[in-house]
Amino acid sequence: MPNLNKVMLMGNLTRDVELKTTTGNQNVASLSLAINRKFRTKEGEDREETTFVDCEAWGKTAEILAKYLSKGKPVYIEGRLKLDSWEDKDGQKRSKMRVVIEEFQFIDSRPGAGGGASGGGESSASRPPRSEGSYAPTRSSGSNGGQQQSDHRGISDEDIPF
Repeated sequence: MPNLNKVMLMGNLTRDVELKTTTGNQNVASLSLAINRKFRTKEGEDREETTFVDCEAWGKTAEILAKYLSKGKPVYIEGRLKLDSWEDKDGQKRSKMRVVIEEFQFIDSRPGAGGGASGGGESSASRPPRSEGSYAPTRSSGSNGGQQQSDHRGISDEDIPF
C-alpha cells in the first residue's frame, strides 16, 4: 500500500532559530511556527485560532534558516511528520510530533507586501510556493538512522546525462 507523509505550512516564527551541531558534526536547527486561521462561526462571529508547530531542519537547510530567519519572520515550509519518543526523568513515556523541513521559501516581509508583522494584504500568501528564494536540498542515500541529509556537492557538466 502506498504511503504519503507530506506537510506544507506557512506561518511566522515564534522565536529565533536555534542552531546546534550534533556529535557527528551535523547541523540541526529547531524552530516553531505560529499558523493563524480566521473563520466565522455559525452565529456570524469572526474568530481566529493559532496553531503552534515545532519544526527541525538538518545540514545546509538548518544553516540557511538560522542565518536569515528570526522571530516574527514569515516562512513557507514543506516537509514530513516525525514522531519523537523518549522517557522523561520520572520514567514516563513522552512523545512529540514535529515537522522535518525538506524545502522552504522565504516570504516577503517588506512593509505593504502582506507577509510581515505589520499585517497587510495577502499578496505574499497568494504567490506560488517556489521561487528564487526557495531551497530544496538534494538527498544522499547514506544510512544515518532515517535522517535525510543535504548533499553538499555541486553539479558539474559531467553529472548531466544528456
